[in-house]
Amino acid sequence: MRRTTTSLALAAAALLLAGCGSNSGSDSAGGGKVSPSAPSAPASGGCAADVQLKAADGGRTVCVEKGGEVRLTLDGTKSRPWKPVMASGTALRGINAGFVIQPGDAGAAYHAVADGTVKLTSSRPLCAQPTAPGQVSCKGIQDWTVTVTVK
Repeated sequence: MRRTTTSLALAAAALLLAGCGSNSGSDSAGGGKVSPSAPSAPASGGCAADVQLKAADGGRTVCVEKGGEVRLTLDGTKSRPWKPVMASGTALRGINAGFVIQPGDAGAAYHAVADGTVKLTSSRPLCAQPTAPGQVSCKGIQDWTVTVTVK
């Protein structure tokens, strides 16, 4: 019981802290944030001011306005952890992504600083690694890639 209570308290504190400073500076509801998994596009038909990415968004291409933000959270496990997210290209600059709460998760945040295209990548094992001698080993890798266009 103590472990559950402590875990819940830590999770609640982390969520509270994560909310601090996450305002994009907009007073409008939603702040122009768009999740690529959502079926709707930005109202203007252009790029989103801010983009939130998850593991399910792998393989997609998204567009963010110059000056906007891209934030991502990949939920993993201790036995199937995500590798740190890598960015190739110069259109995004890394910013503080906050805390990673669970072992195996990966998080990243970027500020869109220039027009261009960036590939965000990560990977994790397809299956849990053996914990005892004689168990079958899995060598498969799950890749995650999202292409971000900044305009």
